[in-house]
Amino acid sequence: MEFRHGGFWLRFVAAIIDAIITQVGLMLIGAILGIFIGIFMSAGGSSMQSIEMVAGGVGYAVGLIGQWLYFTIFEISGWQATPGKKVLGLKVTNMEGQQIGFGQANIRYWSKIISALILLIGFIMIAFTEKKQGLHDIFAKTLVIKDKPA
Repeated sequence: MEFRHGGFWLRFVAAIIDAIITQVGLMLIGAILGIFIGIFMSAGGSSMQSIEMVAGGVGYAVGLIGQWLYFTIFEISGWQATPGKKVLGLKVTNMEGQQIGFGQANIRYWSKIISALILLIGFIMIAFTEKKQGLHDIFAKTLVIKDKPA
């Protein structure tokens, strides 16, 4: 089957949309949790330094877990795409064009760290590979394709 691969710029715009959604959503969750942490810890006599340390740790955990769940759940859902990808008519598939599972979505998500750590080269290579795959797509054996076949 011939696929129309999602190119670099479409995926870049999708990533910006997803970043806005996740950052706004996770900031709201973090703020609400921070308020509750502050109230409960200060009522228990905790110092401001302790409250800040706990709130910071919780904020970090919310960000890490929230991002992971956002990308993993949306990409294994019936949409096969995050909202950013969906808006732009893209979806994530395996190499045969089928829906990916939880394991593949996890490999794809966590290997994005490697794509980012090497000066973003793992993302930039999307523009230059035949199937428009980033390093994380190659590791996970996934494609990002346009939702309608060629």
